[in-house]
Amino acid sequence: MSMIYILAAFLPPLGLLLNGQPFSAILNVVLIIPCVIFGLVFPVLFFVPSLHALIAVHMKRNDRRHREVVDAIEKHGPPPGWSPPRN
Repeated sequence: MSMIYILAAFLPPLGLLLNGQPFSAILNVVLIIPCVIFGLVFPVLFFVPSLHALIAVHMKRNDRRHREVVDAIEKHGPPPGWSPPRN
């Protein structure tokens, strides 16, 4: 597991900021406030900000990985033996 996931789980806004997602970090801070207040009644709400951060980090990393693959294909062409799908 990457360190950014651990940081996102325990310090969600900081994990999002260090992952390059400032707007998600702001949203997470806003999300923390009601989750702490209502978490006193429904303790499962304490996990919502961390879950949001983990999902956002995962999606951003997948987007980056996808972009790298697309850029490599655009630069070097498709892999050998690849043929387009037939309809």
